Amino acid sequence: MTATAAAPKTHSSAGPGAGAFAGTATLIRFALRRDRVRLSVWLLALALGTLATASEYATLYATAEERAGVAATMDSPAALAMTGPRHYLSDYDIGAMLGHQLLGFMAVLVGLMSVLTVTRHTRNEEETGRAELVRSTVVGHHAQLASALAVAAAANVALAVLVALALVSARIDGIGTDEALLYGLTHTVIGLVFAGIAAVTAQVTAHARGAAGMALALIGVAYVLRASGDVGNDALSWLSPIGWIQRTYVFVDNRWWPLLLCLASAALTAATGFVLSARRDVGAGLRPARPGRRTASEALTRPFGFALRLHRATLLGFGAGLFLMGVMYGSILGDAADMVKDIEQVREALAEIGGSSVAESFASMVMVVIAVVAAVYVVMAGLRPRAEESAGRAEPLLATGLSRHRWLGSHVAVALAGGTALLLAAGLGFGVAGAASTGDAALVGELLGAAAVYAPALWVTGGVAVVLFGWCPRAASAAWIVPVYAFLVGYLGAILRFPDWMNNLSPFGHAPRLPAAQMNWTPVLVLTALAAGLILLGLAGFRRRDLETK
Repeated sequence: MTATAAAPKTHSSAGPGAGAFAGTATLIRFALRRDRVRLSVWLLALALGTLATASEYATLYATAEERAGVAATMDSPAALAMTGPRHYLSDYDIGAMLGHQLLGFMAVLVGLMSVLTVTRHTRNEEETGRAELVRSTVVGHHAQLASALAVAAAANVALAVLVALALVSARIDGIGTDEALLYGLTHTVIGLVFAGIAAVTAQVTAHARGAAGMALALIGVAYVLRASGDVGNDALSWLSPIGWIQRTYVFVDNRWWPLLLCLASAALTAATGFVLSARRDVGAGLRPARPGRRTASEALTRPFGFALRLHRATLLGFGAGLFLMGVMYGSILGDAADMVKDIEQVREALAEIGGSSVAESFASMVMVVIAVVAAVYVVMAGLRPRAEESAGRAEPLLATGLSRHRWLGSHVAVALAGGTALLLAAGLGFGVAGAASTGDAALVGELLGAAAVYAPALWVTGGVAVVLFGWCPRAASAAWIVPVYAFLVGYLGAILRFPDWMNNLSPFGHAPRLPAAQMNWTPVLVLTALAAGLILLGLAGFRRRDLETK
């Protein structure tokens, strides 16, 4: 659906006396109706993930001696940068472990949910033209932003309730009702902070991806400030909302007042978003579009160059993130043996992987996580054609001499090549930092190779996305099952002793586990052939069906 020429461009079309927030309740109901599945998946995944982690900690660290051993290994700069402040280590029971090791990671995920929710119901609606049509009725100029923030707030409050109930139902020693409620509320307030940040970034740029990208970049900055402060100057952590919620010291001191800092920040950023929204036209951003070149570059006249331009920002963001992820894991590689020496289940999982040292086995296990994160990009890039088709941008291109195979193939090529480049970037960071922490310079080449062998599994993941898009576009989102399942069985399954047949259902389960295992070319070639077959099948399906536009 596109905006009509008769649709107004004024800030408000609600009519005299209607009020700036007229129609907000209706838009809230509509947004909840649209996101009922999306938000339900988010909430259940986060709540069940918290419950599974708490239960896993209770199983792995059943005695005080085991928990004390973990606390000792966590008291290093690299470990603190990846987890949280040192004060949690003073009384390291299961609850303290949850707050120390999981809270910062969950803050990133909750922030991601909030940012995507707000930008989806604000900037994305304007970019597609739907907001202009809605605001041509009796709807106030603040109603859309207010409804988006209300939906994000409702989701975060529901998450707090689910997380608290999940922890209370687990009946773990050291986790009481009050502590579980505080832990749940930390998720709510950090979600509100990043929802407010998204409300501001949605006013700055005219594009949904740009608004989400800026907000996600600020989440990354908040995490880096928190990590820097926990390792060195504590003042840096107080510049980060993630640092604020970690300073509740939930399950240790149970301080409630840092939540007020998050609520004040959320109110300030949300209010700023409302003020800025009144200073621009519908569909426009506060930041003026930069004038382009007088003529397009030669690359933009070709399908691959044009597709690469569309994917460029996402690819660069993932590249920076995965490189830093590799560096963070590599920095603790030298301490891997000490970190797992008192954890029987992890030691058994590493022993099954093999390798001449704990560092090699640990690197092989971590490489699965890195490959899954790269697969997230591949799925996002593989589903970009679906977004282009639904928004009506593919139809004008395909009405020219551009064939369907070349158009879809260019996006697929960027997804596969980009995913492979991400693996190499992560492997490089992992290898350089690992070599520095262990003193073994050979790890640079070994970990680069260990990352590269997962490329065919990424290509299979992209092939699944292409098949779903080509034959059943409305079910294309099911491609997300592949990386989620791969993480569950490839990483957690090794610790929780899942049966082998579950790992065999994942393409990542067939990649050689370098550097611990020997190189085996057979699964690599089979996965490559399977990926090629899936991509050809998807291209054939797309050629046979009609375009679907909203």
